[in-house]
Amino acid sequence: MEVSLQKVVLTQKEREELHSISHNGQRSARVVLRALILLGLDRGEYQDQGNLSERDIASILHVSPCSINNIKKRFAEGGFEAALERKSPQSRPLRFDEGFQEQLASLISGKAPEGRGWSLRLLADKMVELEHTEKISHETVRRLLNKANLSLGQ
Repeated sequence: MEVSLQKVVLTQKEREELHSISHNGQRSARVVLRALILLGLDRGEYQDQGNLSERDIASILHVSPCSINNIKKRFAEGGFEAALERKSPQSRPLRFDEGFQEQLASLISGKAPEGRGWSLRLLADKMVELEHTEKISHETVRRLLNKANLSLGQ
């Protein structure tokens, strides 16, 4: 694999794999499209038609020139596989774990403040007041209650 700022050159093995991906119908449409883009960017692939510009490739494949540049950049930075496959999502740490949900459930089962019933906003405020978290929205409280199959009993 040779990469320069202007050109992408695939090995024969990579070219064969891309042809296989684009012709066998076993991969997702995104991967097939990326394979076709890489084949179009390959300096040696379309010798008989002259080298296609990135704009030509974008027009033929009905994608934006920005998409072509993104695939080219991923190929340059991460190689063949990185250009084909979707980036794995970054996993975020779980902010409200089971312990937090148990505290929320015990709060609901307890008595609400004098003269009031539990509301989502009141629960959120109380969880912050009791220092179980620095902040939480009423919508997050709703989702957590829903996830735990709990209701406010109204």
